[in-house]
Amino acid sequence: MPALTAAATVPADPSAFDGSTIDGTAYLDIVHTAQTAPTWLDRIVGDYSTYGLALFAVLMLAAWWRARGRGPERAARALAVPLITVAAFAVSSLLKSAVREARPCQSLHVAVLEACPAPGDWSFPSNHATLAAAAAFALLFVSRRLGAVALVAAALMAASRVWVGAHYPHDVLAGFLLGAAVAVLAAWAVHRYQDALAERLVRGPLRPLLAAR
Repeated sequence: MPALTAAATVPADPSAFDGSTIDGTAYLDIVHTAQTAPTWLDRIVGDYSTYGLALFAVLMLAAWWRARGRGPERAARALAVPLITVAAFAVSSLLKSAVREARPCQSLHVAVLEACPAPGDWSFPSNHATLAAAAAFALLFVSRRLGAVALVAAALMAASRVWVGAHYPHDVLAGFLLGAAVAVLAAWAVHRYQDALAERLVRGPLRPLLAAR
């Protein structure tokens, strides 16, 4: 079984918000289940939690590769997906700094699968869940098939962050909803002005990215 990381040595910032009052019991139930789960399952979930965001980069690349042969407008939408994802991450980071919620492994002093972050690495919302959801919903505006795959992957990413002990359930739910909201609004704006955007990109240095050779 992957080594458990004791959180008792990482005290929470006394000034931080304690999110355990919201769904700390549910968090503990999930973490305890992870502690008794088969080694292979913990390893898969842990690896996906750590490296799974790379899958979304692959899906973005696939969406762009398919879109570039279907007109500059669709290619422009595909190129906007990573920018939308970064925008969602920026909003999530600002919200983290505003809420200042201590990590659950600090507040509850529980052994977890992932190393407990240092104080100041805030928990709410989950950046992983935000990034995954933003990428998934933005991809839906480019390819329903790839977007559907990304949505499943995003849900699994959010769940994995609780499993390894990095976040409370409300952290990943808020992150998922935040990423979805930012992506839908931004992707809708890109879709609405895609003709003008594509025309401007065609005239610029990114022109080779908009059409297949």
